[in-house]
Amino acid sequence: MKLYSYFRSSASFRVRIALRLKGLAHDYVPVHLPRGEHQQPGFASLTAEQLVPVLELAGGQRLTQSMAIIEYLDEVHPQPPALLPADPLGRARVRALTQIVACEIHPLNNLRVLKYLVRDLQASDEAKNDWYRHWVCLGLASYEAHLAERPGTFSHGDTPTLADCCLVPQIFNAQRFDCDLSGLPLTLGVFDACMRLDAFQQAQPSACPDAE
Repeated sequence: MKLYSYFRSSASFRVRIALRLKGLAHDYVPVHLPRGEHQQPGFASLTAEQLVPVLELAGGQRLTQSMAIIEYLDEVHPQPPALLPADPLGRARVRALTQIVACEIHPLNNLRVLKYLVRDLQASDEAKNDWYRHWVCLGLASYEAHLAERPGTFSHGDTPTLADCCLVPQIFNAQRFDCDLSGLPLTLGVFDACMRLDAFQQAQPSACPDAE
C-alpha cells in the first residue's frame, strides 16, 4: 500500500494512526500542501478532491476521505484493535464522537479555509487564529461532555477506536494554535492515554519523513 500524506494534515494523521494500530506496512508518499503539490498534475490526476490522504492499494485501487479509508481498513483487516465496536449502539457513539471532529471542527479550520480567510476575505492573522480557536473550543467542549457519559481509558472503552484516530490529530492542531484546553480534563486524559501507545507516537507529525 501507498499512503499519500502531508505531515501536518490531520486527515492524513488519522489514517496513519489506523495503519499503525493495525500493524499494516505501507509506503509513505509526501504531498506538500502549502507548496501546492496537491494541485500539480502528478498528484491531481490521482483523486478528484486533490486532497490528502489517498491510500493506494496493492491492486492499484485508490481510496480517498479519511473516514472511508479507516473504515475500509477496519473491515478488511479485522485484527485487534477493532476501530468500531461490535454493538450498534457502540458504533453509533463512536461515529458521533468522530463526526464532532471530522464534520464540525475540521472542515471550518483546514488549510484551504484558513487561506481563504486571509487571502480572499482579508482577515488578519489574529482574526484567523481567533476563528480557529473558537470552533476548536466549541467542538471539543461537546466532545468533553460526551466523554462524561461513559468513562473509559479511551474515547469509547479501554481500546482505541476511530474516535481516537480523529481526536489526537485535532488536539495536536489545537496545541499548535495555542487553544485553551484547560476545561477538557477527560479529553486530555484520553489524549494522554493514546500518546502512551507506540502507534500514536509513530504516526505523529514529527515522526513523518516530510516533517519540517
